[in-house]
Amino acid sequence: MSDLILHQDPRSGNCYKIALTAALLGIPLTIRDYDIMKGETRTPDFLADVNGNGRIPVLQIGDKFLPESNAACWYLAQGSPLVPDDRFQQADVLRWMFFEQYNHEPNVATLRFWLRFIGQDKLSDAQQAQIPAKRAAGDAALKLMDGHLARNDWFVGEGATLADIALFAYTHVCEQGSFALDDYPAVRRWLARMAAQPGFVAMEQ
Repeated sequence: MSDLILHQDPRSGNCYKIALTAALLGIPLTIRDYDIMKGETRTPDFLADVNGNGRIPVLQIGDKFLPESNAACWYLAQGSPLVPDDRFQQADVLRWMFFEQYNHEPNVATLRFWLRFIGQDKLSDAQQAQIPAKRAAGDAALKLMDGHLARNDWFVGEGATLADIALFAYTHVCEQGSFALDDYPAVRRWLARMAAQPGFVAMEQ
């Protein structure tokens, strides 16, 4: 692979997905940190040189830039056991990664960001009003995951895949967003299996 640079805020679960994928595969990354709370991804230089969308993570591959966490994970993991050979299982991995982005992350990750990094007392009235719905939708996503994991050790197949990495990132810190992991015992057991994977690295919090 070309030299790889991860442009990230280390507190971000989306950035952590890429770092964890690389760690499990033994792929070295150069890290460039930004503080999104200080607007460091909205500077003219960042917008011109890294990502015009003003967001991280971005995986830099030589002189090419790949935004979106799950796309970057897919780039790193192709040809590895994290992406199954079976076509249906590949599609099933993508299904869970899409679920993470549409059902899980907008609720679980958003509440973590609002409550841990902004503070509930500093939220706008509109954000305050969204908390009950986001908590309910996040609990629904965790309940669905728990049901699947009560029957399976992993989301797809017989070992960890990108589906597990994508869902692990914000699930293992969901209590920072006021979700209760004790309500989801199968999820808690799966989190322990993930943390026991060779090469596992913890997220900076």
